[in-house]
Amino acid sequence: MLEKFERYPLMFGPTPIERLGRLSEALGGEVEIFAKRDDCNSGLAFGGNKIRKLEYIVPDAIASNADTLVTIGGVQSNHTRQVAAVAAKLGMKCRLVQESWVPFEDAVYDRVGNILMSRVMGAEIEFVDEGFDIGIRESWERALEDVKAKGGKPYPIPAGASVHPLGGLGYVGFAEEVRAQEAEMGIRFDYVIVCTVTGSTHAGMLVGFAKDGRARNVIGIDASATPAQTHAQVLDIARSTADLIGLGRPIADDDLVLIEDYAYPAYGIPSAETNDAIRLCARTEGMMTDPVYEGKSMQGLIDLARKGFFPAGSKVLYAHLGGVPAINAYSYVYRNG
Repeated sequence: MLEKFERYPLMFGPTPIERLGRLSEALGGEVEIFAKRDDCNSGLAFGGNKIRKLEYIVPDAIASNADTLVTIGGVQSNHTRQVAAVAAKLGMKCRLVQESWVPFEDAVYDRVGNILMSRVMGAEIEFVDEGFDIGIRESWERALEDVKAKGGKPYPIPAGASVHPLGGLGYVGFAEEVRAQEAEMGIRFDYVIVCTVTGSTHAGMLVGFAKDGRARNVIGIDASATPAQTHAQVLDIARSTADLIGLGRPIADDDLVLIEDYAYPAYGIPSAETNDAIRLCARTEGMMTDPVYEGKSMQGLIDLARKGFFPAGSKVLYAHLGGVPAINAYSYVYRNG
């Protein structure tokens, strides 16, 4: 579905799918859980899901003759870290707007993890005291104008690369990649679990799996705590992406499945249940998840499995999107494991 789009290779290649046998057994053994490891997808500053998206955005940035990638996220944004890494790889400058999206107080919160790596990679960082929002931000627009005023040529990448016109393509490619791996493995996944916030990861998957009738089998776990806004943004991105690739069928409202039960108490703040999920996954599989995104989608997967949401015998694919470096900013929470 993506043959007509230019792609700049940033990943190692197709990401592996592994069976999580011990986690499956810990949850009763009624369903078989697998993980697709997009957290291990690149050598660029620990990789993650935004690297997959940026493969389709970078050609446009290069064609625009830009010299500076400009993006935005929270203080511990995985996205801004990955944009900083890609800018370094391309020999471009990087301007990051880091807003105060997470009401979390830790002495090292703005010194470790993602933002530490962005600093090491040479990104110019601006802190802005504004709360969480997945939409277009004035602070980001001001940064773009500031780069222009100083003689630079900025390339705009919105939060999560999500509302960028090409932002959904990478995860259409994810679905294509999964289909090829299913054929090799001789299996078919009944459900795909994905964390949903700014929306283009879920939207791209929805479009990609719509090709074989599995759009509704992509189960989004909201981690934004603003589900109405997230729901609308995912649908909008999915529809524009479907039009862009020529899917040949409309995206209906009920193609989008977004479960809202696990984002509490707030964006970026892990609940006790999120922490329990992080520990269970780590202690059964040695697979780390983070307190902002993957911990909450893992919490959702674990709870849904325990509740019998998945019929017995189902094969469930957990999309591990990366983000583990952020756990360093929550060191006090995990000081005893």
